[in-house]
Amino acid sequence: MVAVSSQATTLAIEEQLEQHRVELTAYCYRMLGSADAEDAVQETFVRAWRSYDSFEGRSSLRSWLYRIATNVCFDMLESRKRRARPMDLGPAGEPVAENLRTPEVSWLEPMPDGQVVPDGDPAELVAARESVRLAFVAALQHLPPKQRAVLILCEVLRWKAAEVAELLETSVASVNSALQRARATLEKSELSTSTTAPSVDAADAELLARYVAAFESYDMTALTELIHEDAIQSMPPFDLWLSGRDDIFAWWYGPGIGCSGSRVVPVGSANGAPAFGQYKPSETGPGYDPWALQVLEIEDGRIVELTFFLDTERLFPLFGLPPRLDEQGRFPQS
Repeated sequence: MVAVSSQATTLAIEEQLEQHRVELTAYCYRMLGSADAEDAVQETFVRAWRSYDSFEGRSSLRSWLYRIATNVCFDMLESRKRRARPMDLGPAGEPVAENLRTPEVSWLEPMPDGQVVPDGDPAELVAARESVRLAFVAALQHLPPKQRAVLILCEVLRWKAAEVAELLETSVASVNSALQRARATLEKSELSTSTTAPSVDAADAELLARYVAAFESYDMTALTELIHEDAIQSMPPFDLWLSGRDDIFAWWYGPGIGCSGSRVVPVGSANGAPAFGQYKPSETGPGYDPWALQVLEIEDGRIVELTFFLDTERLFPLFGLPPRLDEQGRFPQS
């Protein structure tokens, strides 16, 4: 009976912890700017499990888990450089291969919506997606860890200053001061959750279908109708980024001509934006090899930003994408 009771208690605790996984992953992702958020949540659960007997219910389980997750993120951030996007490092470059460089930079990584957007009513869903947009998460990385935590907790999660002060074991005055400094930093970048692009729900499904068809056929005339003339493109881990549709097309028909004939596989959304797995024709035989996870930003019926994340070995499994496609452009049979 003791063993059965112990097993039931274990399952009950695990169930309580799992109820908070998605929102904690979103929080850790905003703090860390990478898929390491999953590791941070796992470490949070490990620490929570080890100290569960000492949790006396003086605060809610949710608040207690956020306190542990915050400390986990602080520990991880101590030894890491801030995550960046190519646009953070300098001006746009000319669309020539000589400008391709891979500096020692920790790049901002995307996350599938399903892992960072908790279920909720439509308004909550939109707000959750806005708060994980690539541009907003990149802006957060400019803040010191404490300011980052305060801004996320107060501005995104809508915690009261007193609640944040208790979590961080500091004063309300200290929280308000950190929040003021964090807001000032974001104002310089002209970014907030209210100024990021609309969520993927507002994206034109027909536009995305036309984009896939046009990109796969490498039809620049069709793509011209879909991509804004002031659009930008980046390709981490390269620091080169391009400004303007003309330069983007110059790249696609120049150094990027190898993308001609690619297959593009929709994977839902990443960071609240449409995402696709891109596979290039294999250079070693039939079929298609992974090339990039594409994340698109759409405003007013046009694509305004294209990010090609080239670390497919790390990102494709995260988005459920196979390591290659067969010669018909289909997922290989297992």
